[in-house]
Amino acid sequence: MARDSGRETGARLGLTTPRALGGAVIRNRIKRRFREAFRLHRAEFGPQWDIVINPRRAALQAEFPEIERGLRKVIEKCAHL
Repeated sequence: MARDSGRETGARLGLTTPRALGGAVIRNRIKRRFREAFRLHRAEFGPQWDIVINPRRAALQAEFPEIERGLRKVIEKCAHL
């Protein structure tokens, strides 16, 4: 969606999940977990941010709070830019 459409879209998230992480079911599970963490913290990003995440193999075993902590680190880094 174009940003000049008059509607503010807020921060956006893009995810890349390479096949090396596993089959489609596993990759989709990872994406769902990252999308949910982003949804919970979306308001903390400014509307100008487009975030692209490329999860590592450790994301397969990570608990949801760990994913949220990682996203919070991204938020803190973005706040200082």
